[in-house]
Amino acid sequence: MRRVRFHAYGGPEVLRLEEAEDPVPGPGDLLVRTEAIGVTLPSVRRVRGDGKGGGDPLPGVIGGEIAGEVIAIGSEVTGFAVGDRVTSLTLTGSYGELALAPAFLASRIPDGASAVEAVALVRGGHVALAALSTAAPAGGESVLITGAASGTGHLAVQLAKLQGVPRVVAAVSSPAKAEFLYGLGADEVVTYDQESWGEPVDIVLDGVGGELLPRALAAVAPGGRLIFFNSGGGTVPAYELLAGAKTITGLTMRRFSTVHRERYERHREELWELAGAGRLRAAVHAELPLADAAKAHEIIEGRANLGKVVLRP
Repeated sequence: MRRVRFHAYGGPEVLRLEEAEDPVPGPGDLLVRTEAIGVTLPSVRRVRGDGKGGGDPLPGVIGGEIAGEVIAIGSEVTGFAVGDRVTSLTLTGSYGELALAPAFLASRIPDGASAVEAVALVRGGHVALAALSTAAPAGGESVLITGAASGTGHLAVQLAKLQGVPRVVAAVSSPAKAEFLYGLGADEVVTYDQESWGEPVDIVLDGVGGELLPRALAAVAPGGRLIFFNSGGGTVPAYELLAGAKTITGLTMRRFSTVHRERYERHREELWELAGAGRLRAAVHAELPLADAAKAHEIIEGRANLGKVVLRP
């Protein structure tokens, strides 16, 4: 099979398309022939070496989101069969014609839905719903979403409005993204470089982190909360938490999907129901061949995407 690896940390230019042996499923794995692969900011950061994966042994492979057909299953897998079409998070090796997916993170793709739609909708939608579920906005509370035009962010904007949030603020890198976000229901759009992001909000969903984290926390009103679900790290002054009676809650989907399994399954059903009814739109910014993985990373690094960037093997 063909796969993408990197032999040094760096920018998109370090990605290499190579031949490799077919992976073999472990006891709890599905072996999937990929039809669509999602490109994410954590994947880009991993290649740069400035994310959670920094310092891992080289050559490196990239984990992420896939959709495709199950062609083999591990000895302990139940509930799936060869021939099923699934979408899943993979912990490693997603940029390839074949990928291993932990069965507990996989879900079936409904009949009539495409692999690209599944990659654009399910993983980002799961993160968005988990973040909103963790934040638990009450009636009248406002929400600000960083990375609002990203694969996850643009779904979070729509889902917040569908949940009745009266004021949804979309925070992005460029005013050129405003029309896209207003079209999805955002009430306000702010850019990271603005001196003020407007009136403080009750809840911030932060999918960017890093140097942006202190500003995201500053945008939280006294007594409010920030849900932190990114790989960018960042630090905040503890005194601001005390003085403003603010809270920060970390969110990882691996833990959420295991600790809150029933809720995770309900979210999957909700995403497909909303998409099928035309109430939730998973935007795809670009579909590129696997050989153009570097170009896909350039789009993410340049913060140019409006919605999901997808690789096609």
